[in-house]
Amino acid sequence: MAKFTKLTTQSELPPADTAREFPCGDKEICVANVNGEYFAMDNACLHRGGPLAQGMVEDGKLICPWHAWAWDPATGEATHDRRMKVAVYPVKIEDGDVMVEI
Repeated sequence: MAKFTKLTTQSELPPADTAREFPCGDKEICVANVNGEYFAMDNACLHRGGPLAQGMVEDGKLICPWHAWAWDPATGEATHDRRMKVAVYPVKIEDGDVMVEI
């Protein structure tokens, strides 16, 4: 059975084609809004640990602000090497609360 945890409220979600970071227990979660669809993933880039949520969304990909590695928010895959993945988490919105399954 899936266990969802409240991450934030719907009003705190990032605007279209941007990302934002949220604390969740001992993790930082990046929520990216790609064309109005929300994706949650680990906030640390696998290259050097850059804060993904501080990057930009461009052509449906989240670009790390430190060294421009691009990530697919839906799959967590790096665009240059699909074998490299950051963890992604299911997201749902219930009664104005944003829930993630960690």
